Amino acid sequence: MSRKRCDWAEDTFPEYITYHDEEWGVPVHDDPTHFEFLILEGAQAGLSWSTILKRREGYRKAFADFDPGKVAQFDEARIQELLQDEGIIRNKLKVRSAVTNAQLFLEIQEEFGSFDNYIWEFVGGEPIINNWKSMKEVPATTKESDALSKDLKKRGFKFVGSTIMYAHMQACGLVMDHTVDCFRYQKLMNIQ
Repeated sequence: MSRKRCDWAEDTFPEYITYHDEEWGVPVHDDPTHFEFLILEGAQAGLSWSTILKRREGYRKAFADFDPGKVAQFDEARIQELLQDEGIIRNKLKVRSAVTNAQLFLEIQEEFGSFDNYIWEFVGGEPIINNWKSMKEVPATTKESDALSKDLKKRGFKFVGSTIMYAHMQACGLVMDHTVDCFRYQKLMNIQ
C-alpha cells in the first residue's frame, strides 16, 4: 500500500522521497545541519530542489562535511577549485557566499552560543504547526522568514532572501508544512 505524501514528493526520484519521508519538517537542533541547509538552500536559488539533492554528496565533499569552521577558512585557491568541481553548482556568487556565510555563521555561534539558539528565536522556540489541506495553501514567505532574512542580511549573509529562509525553516522543522493528509503530518505531530 502506498503512503500519501505531500504533492511535491509524489512519484519522483528516490532521494526526493527519502528527503520528504525522513528529513523535511523534522525539528533540527544541531548547527552542522543548519549550516548544511544554509549552503544547500542558497545553492538552490533559481534552481529546483531536486537539482541540489542530486548533488548533496558533492556538496558534502566540496564543503568539508558542512563544517563552518573549515569552510570559513577557504582561501581564493580553494574557491577556484570549487568553481571547477562538477559535483556542485559552479556559480561564483553562490560559492563565495558559502564562505562568507560560514564566517558569519561562526560569529552568530559566538554571540548566541549556537546558530540553533539564534534561529529558533524567530519562531519563539517552538515549531509553527500549519494545517494545510493542499500545497497550494503553503506560502512562499511569512513574517517570520521576512524577519530572519532581514536580520541575516543585516549581518552580511548572502543568498538568504525570505523565500530561501522559509525553505530553510521548512527543511529544519521550524515550521511544519506537511499537508494534513500526508502520512508524515501525524508522525511529526507526535514528536512535537
